[in-house]
Amino acid sequence: QVQLVESGGGLVQAGGSLRLSCAASGRAFSMYGMGWFRQAPGKEREFVATIDWNGSNTYYGDSVKGRFTISRDNAKNTVYLQMNSLKPEDTAVYYCAANPAKGILTTLPQSIVYWGQGTRVTVSS
Repeated sequence: QVQLVESGGGLVQAGGSLRLSCAASGRAFSMYGMGWFRQAPGKEREFVATIDWNGSNTYYGDSVKGRFTISRDNAKNTVYLQMNSLKPEDTAVYYCAANPAKGILTTLPQSIVYWGQGTRVTVSS
């Protein structure tokens, strides 16, 4: 069992940066693939980024590629999402996600096992 707690959301102007953190409980964290999804009002949950168990493989959604960077620190049981060059369309609730497997996550939200409670990101124009 893994519990995920996100932090770092907030209000930022377009072009700015934020770093989200996801703290995970449980000794198995270092063996889990992790990632981030987001959900804007009235829209379906969307894949953002994922990282495998040791950080050697990452994958990004097309809308964030080149602007967002996912990383993890297994010693701290934490995964990060560095978001640069933010746009108003990045406004959403961002959710940390985990699956009990070493590889990167699926991009399908229905296949995710563990979710955090979400942190809100608002980008003003």
